[in-house]
Amino acid sequence: MTQSPPRSIAGTIPSAGSVAPSPDAPGGGGFPRWRNPAKNRLVRAYFQSPVAAISLVILVIIVFLATFAPWIAPTNPYDLGTVTVVNSRLPPGATARIGDTVFLLGSDGAGRDLLSAILYGLRTSIIVAAASTGIAVLIGLWVGLLAAYVGGRTDAALMRLVDLQLSFPTMLVALMLLAILGNGLDKIIAALVIVQWAYFARTARAAALVEREKEYMEAARGLYLGHGRMIFRHLMPNSIAPLIVVATIQAAHAVSLEATLSFLGLGLPPTEPSLGLLIANGFNYVFSLHWWISLFPGLALLLTIVVMNLAGDRLRDLLNPRLRK
Repeated sequence: MTQSPPRSIAGTIPSAGSVAPSPDAPGGGGFPRWRNPAKNRLVRAYFQSPVAAISLVILVIIVFLATFAPWIAPTNPYDLGTVTVVNSRLPPGATARIGDTVFLLGSDGAGRDLLSAILYGLRTSIIVAAASTGIAVLIGLWVGLLAAYVGGRTDAALMRLVDLQLSFPTMLVALMLLAILGNGLDKIIAALVIVQWAYFARTARAAALVEREKEYMEAARGLYLGHGRMIFRHLMPNSIAPLIVVATIQAAHAVSLEATLSFLGLGLPPTEPSLGLLIANGFNYVFSLHWWISLFPGLALLLTIVVMNLAGDRLRDLLNPRLRK
């Protein structure tokens, strides 16, 4: 019985010149470092919903108009040198009685161009929503991570504080705070931060409790990494996704709350642009057939809140595994 010669294994071992390219190398296999397949899939899935895509586009347009309102608006509606009561309550499309300004959406009781006033009011709404929500996210994220990571009495004490905060109606707390602090843009931002941070703290704690028990955190503890590195390098980045969803909802709530407080006379002073103040000023003329003074600011406020909620709902559906289809 003769033995067959040994098989050559040269074809199974790559030669020195045929080493597989690195995934990060140009033209190599895999994905470049700058490309994240999961994020790309999330973006594509987001725009598969026509309602969410249209809402996001409208929201971007609103933010753009609000940001560049001083350069886009036909006039400065809060410049006392150009505003005159002679041009008050002009209907949409009318020309100013003094000057050649055309009021596309009409003018209010003070003679201000409604289109310009709405753009300036949207600017205030976006500033209030972005500032209050951003600060509340930072505070809530820190409190939630601390409660979940430390646990024990610290967790119990912080969560009881959160429960106490959430037990009061948001509007009641905001009214009490503004009655103490007074009117002003910074005052209303501070009031909204106080009424919002607890929502983010509870969400961050729930997400951090789940992440704390995963294998990568066990490995980090096994390597005796510092507490700061485990929290900020590992725990925090993996707990932010739910906060993004809550932030979109709370930002819309902040816009609504600011307009409501200004409508009641407890938010911004009359010298500051606000959609709530515009609606309140026009409310006095509703029964005198000057309907446009309240209608157009109200529609702008409604559109902003609706598109923010629709854009946030789609993001919530994609980031929540229970809601994925």
